[in-house]
Amino acid sequence: MLYVKELYKSYESGKNKYEVLKGIDFHVAQGEFVAVMGPSGSGKTTLLNCISCYVPFDKGNIRLGGMELAGLNEDALASVRNTKIGFVFQDFMLLDGLTIRENILVPRIVQGKVEREAEKQAEQLASMFGIGHILDKYPAEISGGEKQRAAVARSLINNPLIILADEPTGNLDSKSSWAVIETFNNAKTQMNATIFMVTHDSFAASFCDRVILLKDGAIYRQLEKWENRSVFQDQLLDAIKEMSSV
Repeated sequence: MLYVKELYKSYESGKNKYEVLKGIDFHVAQGEFVAVMGPSGSGKTTLLNCISCYVPFDKGNIRLGGMELAGLNEDALASVRNTKIGFVFQDFMLLDGLTIRENILVPRIVQGKVEREAEKQAEQLASMFGIGHILDKYPAEISGGEKQRAAVARSLINNPLIILADEPTGNLDSKSSWAVIETFNNAKTQMNATIFMVTHDSFAASFCDRVILLKDGAIYRQLEKWENRSVFQDQLLDAIKEMSSV
């Protein structure tokens, strides 16, 4: 589904050059829930921005659903972002002047395709994620957890190839975080959704199928979940502690 090969990214400041990503290699399979973790400055957000092509990378290859993303013009990239990729942000990015129903439908509104089928899909997603009762409310009238579940529904309205989630539980309490991660799990199990999540939260990451640990712009280690969630979280915490001491 998503293939990243020998990805390099650097930034220049004056005469100095800073390497942020140093030959990143990984893939995400269809229907897989994968997290990326690492300390501040490890390259997590830059990696996400490269995959979504919001920032150019120096060299390497990124393929999504068989499509090579490097070299696409801005119109083609905009189409990929709106139809092939779903986005979930830490700050929700809901539009205050729209109802939750309308917010979920925003990607269809952009395309000019808000037919009854789309409205029905929005209602089905809201029902699946436990927010059917707030469809006619506005963002200011609902909780942070409900906002994020609405954002997940919005990310799925176009049946994207992959969801890119940037710290989706970063502004939430533990109860709301659990509800949002459960929403991702429902999307995975009921819709075969593919999810790639950047997070600092070992609790959220412990629900994933696999976790990629980044350190200094390179993959330090990848861990797969073979046992229950709590055991996997302990393994993650041990690996993070080990990584920080190297």
